[in-house]
Amino acid sequence: MASPAGDAVASRSAGGAVVPRHVAIIMDGNGRWAKKRLLPRIAGHRQGAEALRKTLRAAGEMGIEALTLYAFSSENWRRPVTEIADLMGLLRHYLRREIDEIHANGIRLHVIGDYRRLDSDIVALIDEARARTAGNSGMHFVIALNYGAQDEIVRAARALAEEARSGTLDPASIDASAIEARLDTHCLPPLDLLIRTSGEARLSNFLLWQAAYAELLFVDTLWPDFDGAALAKAVAAFGARERRYGGL
Repeated sequence: MASPAGDAVASRSAGGAVVPRHVAIIMDGNGRWAKKRLLPRIAGHRQGAEALRKTLRAAGEMGIEALTLYAFSSENWRRPVTEIADLMGLLRHYLRREIDEIHANGIRLHVIGDYRRLDSDIVALIDEARARTAGNSGMHFVIALNYGAQDEIVRAARALAEEARSGTLDPASIDASAIEARLDTHCLPPLDLLIRTSGEARLSNFLLWQAAYAELLFVDTLWPDFDGAALAKAVAAFGARERRYGGL
């Protein structure tokens, strides 16, 4: 978690430009992209997967240390069964097709959220990909699956309560850092920049704790049209902002 004292470590200079260490993106607008073209929603999701590839590549080239993408929320189960099946099929395809390149580029794959509720074959693919890339030293690539920030905080609170009940944790010692250490993102740099595509201006239960001191950027670009140039523009906007953390 970034803090008022942490500005110097929350972003770094690369080639004279300020680059956020950790960028998160709410990938929104696949359905609208498809609708504008009179295509089925799955076409938007497929094009969104291409946008993901371009953005991941660009993030690595920019020197971003961690990229977190909101792929499937815990609320997305309310969508039509056919659309959920299409999304899970795309996820399977992505994990099978992209893991070799991800590993070859030294990227570390993480998954946050209660992903073990997904189909067993998807869980196995995720576990295999995580284990295979765990020893890499490059960028952290984080996929949020069956993720909800409120659920993440509840799980952290339950872990603290259990430790306190068992006597391994003094309740008086619980502070913000104790909570952060039990969040799904505990191994990642503090969140610097949160982007949402498609023009919507809400967080949708994504990284609520982590976003406390992050810069928020809402862009009109639909996710399937997002690419390296769009990410570079967002990073430039981040670099132009003065992060005050409540100070003057």
